[in-house]
Amino acid sequence: MQVYMASKAIVLVCDGMSDRRCSALGWLTPLQAAKPKSFDWIASRSECGLMDPISPGVPPGSDTAHLAILGYDPYKHYTGRGAFEALGAGIELEPNDVAFRCNLATISEDGTVVDRRAGRISNEDAETLSESLNGIRLVRNSDVSVLFKHTVEHRGVLVLRCEGLSRFVSDVDPHKIGVRFLHSRPLVDSPAAKKTADTLNEFVEVSRKVLLQHGVNKRRAKNGQPLANVVLPRGAGTLPMIEKLPAKFGVRAAVIAGGAVYKGVCKAAGFDVLEVKGATGTVDTDLDAKMRAAINAVKAYDLVFVHVKSTDVVSHDKNPVKKVEVISRINKAFSTVVSEVDLAETCMAITSDHTTPSEVGEHTGDPVPLALYAPGARYGNVERFDEISCASGTLGRIRGIDFMPTIMNYLGRVPMYGE
Repeated sequence: MQVYMASKAIVLVCDGMSDRRCSALGWLTPLQAAKPKSFDWIASRSECGLMDPISPGVPPGSDTAHLAILGYDPYKHYTGRGAFEALGAGIELEPNDVAFRCNLATISEDGTVVDRRAGRISNEDAETLSESLNGIRLVRNSDVSVLFKHTVEHRGVLVLRCEGLSRFVSDVDPHKIGVRFLHSRPLVDSPAAKKTADTLNEFVEVSRKVLLQHGVNKRRAKNGQPLANVVLPRGAGTLPMIEKLPAKFGVRAAVIAGGAVYKGVCKAAGFDVLEVKGATGTVDTDLDAKMRAAINAVKAYDLVFVHVKSTDVVSHDKNPVKKVEVISRINKAFSTVVSEVDLAETCMAITSDHTTPSEVGEHTGDPVPLALYAPGARYGNVERFDEISCASGTLGRIRGIDFMPTIMNYLGRVPMYGE
């Protein structure tokens, strides 16, 4: 009898796909309502279970959840989201840099936040406005260099570059509308934190003037569109010092994603970032192109990590019906992977980084479903990939930091502990 051993792995993470039972769907979860056939096929031949990305009941951020899924305890290794956004945007961070994730947003004359997404501003307008912010010269903090780069839609990355800065400063973004934007303040009593907070506040002041005078905003005003008249930074972060996953397990690893933070977390962990045309990080992302890229990538890499953002986008929009549609589209695209890769040597996992209930619109601490296919896996009686079915699987309930070692065990990459 021929014995098979996995030598490759494809991990599909659908952001915020995990959900709760929805009244709009007859009290089914979107996964149950979608009935994703390729996901179900994998689940029926997989070790299935539930995963707590951080720990039971703790709502994970996308950054900390991905750190955990890659095997890094976020309580030990998390140094702020901004650094991951910057890395994912293609900025090579220096040890003293402090980076922030940012929104181009709309505020009223008195500073009240009207729209944190500036009317879901187009990539084209946001890119043009972002170019005008890059390299802004400050007066009070003239020794600090400013880097600003657009990522997706209203999102961007700000990097402050200078010695003597600190990530321990508060956000300018209030994280909600109807209140005034905030002034950053130091979170620790240190000259570095005070300097960073003052620099951040000066950047916001100067950038408001630049944005207000920009031709893009003048056109948007004329057309009755919301102005992108402020930058709201948040999530100060510095370069994390972590052992690279490829070195730890002796594998070549690559990530396929549209959003900067997901590329950034993987890049920090030593993954190669594969750019795929049409991978936008939004609902209109080219799923077929991403799956085709995964099929090609697994020929050269041992581990291919595929991230899809669209499930989280519609969850935050509180649209469970649309979420069912998006899951169905992902499932259809993923069926190509299932039909074309060599199942005798490929391990495949399907999961989510966190639960985003589509009738709540925010991340919650519910566990996420997980299906792990591998040659010879000890699968049970699970027939469907959803939050309820997977709970009865043979994998049980695991932590996010246990996920990657479980994958690597099937690839024969985990050394024995002891003798």
